[in-house]
Amino acid sequence: MTASPFDLTGRVALVTGAKRGIGRAAAVALAAAGADVVGASASLTDADDVAGDVTRLGRTFRAYSADFADRSAVYELVEAVRCDVGVPDILVNNAGTIARAPAVDHGDDLWDRVLEVDLSAQFVLTRELGRGMLERGHGKIVFVASLLSFQGGITVPGYAAAKSGVAGLTRALANEWAARGVNVNAVAPGYVRTDNTQALQDDQARSEQILARIPAGRWAEPADIAGAIVFLCSSAADYVHGAVVPVDGGWLAR
Repeated sequence: MTASPFDLTGRVALVTGAKRGIGRAAAVALAAAGADVVGASASLTDADDVAGDVTRLGRTFRAYSADFADRSAVYELVEAVRCDVGVPDILVNNAGTIARAPAVDHGDDLWDRVLEVDLSAQFVLTRELGRGMLERGHGKIVFVASLLSFQGGITVPGYAAAKSGVAGLTRALANEWAARGVNVNAVAPGYVRTDNTQALQDDQARSEQILARIPAGRWAEPADIAGAIVFLCSSAADYVHGAVVPVDGGWLAR
């Protein structure tokens, strides 16, 4: 019997921002597809819920704590992962942050932190682990972009700039690495019920405006994004390179 093209048995997946939200959902979905999971977040431990979610599926889970706003911590994470598990087969760049303030009030500290976490740290992690994937001749890398990779947003200039950068980085790396067996793609979630969107969820007027534009008629749940991530990490997507796939309930089609 031919194996499912979505079967990830025997693969090791590193998921950043795995403690909650999209990262947790992605970690669980990858485990359900057969992958062992390495999780990294600012305060992740083996006692967090995601660890139990993964191990109950019969897969292993290893937790790392890393502050993605600290460049040295990213390098330490790379060395720890290489030492403990080697170069992963899959890298899901999900860790992120957001700062909401009008552009004239968006200080250097906010800008620098958002760009570091959402773009620079992701490039460093991908470059360092991607080098091993290239040497091996295969790997799957998925960035978590955003609707603001296509649009400007409101009062989130750093986040919009970073996520636009993620889309460009996805294409740039795909151009270099596709012929060497490494797939680089991104998902662009729409409005998802996570900590990062709590301020919007709590703003009744804004939440109603958002909902009115979504053809699917609801906000996304983290699990809605996880399926697209599993697809891009699987052999079903072997010929997909440099794509930024919206998972937005139809928002961009409106």
